[in-house]
Amino acid sequence: MVGSVRRSDMLHAMRLLHTMIRVNNLDESLKFYCEALGMKLLRRHDFPAGEFTLAFVGYADESENAVIELTYNWGKSSYNLGDAFGHLAIGVEDIYRTCAELKARGVKVVREPGPMKHGTTPIAFIEDPNGYKIELIERKGAAA
Repeated sequence: MVGSVRRSDMLHAMRLLHTMIRVNNLDESLKFYCEALGMKLLRRHDFPAGEFTLAFVGYADESENAVIELTYNWGKSSYNLGDAFGHLAIGVEDIYRTCAELKARGVKVVREPGPMKHGTTPIAFIEDPNGYKIELIERKGAAA
């Protein structure tokens, strides 16, 4: 077991950088994350030898916040999402207004806003073009 001082130093130096998801159509996914959810395309790089493209999206620079890495494998148009991955989560200030705005942009809301089961925090779920679920969690004062 790592000692408490040493563990604290180690953890202080650690932070989550990104979550990678594979996407079926990069342009469609970028439109969803950047236009519908208001993220910024932070960087994009093609790897011709490996036949894939990486695009990083987020609400702020990678030096400050965790981001999402969208991986597009050329020539691959669908994936089995499996049952191990759960969802991404985004904090929003007003869940009801946010869901209404997202619906107006054509975003699929798969769980309408309301209190979480066995709790009181208002949540909702939306779905990206690839079928990934994204939980919206109401957090008053959130920088959405």
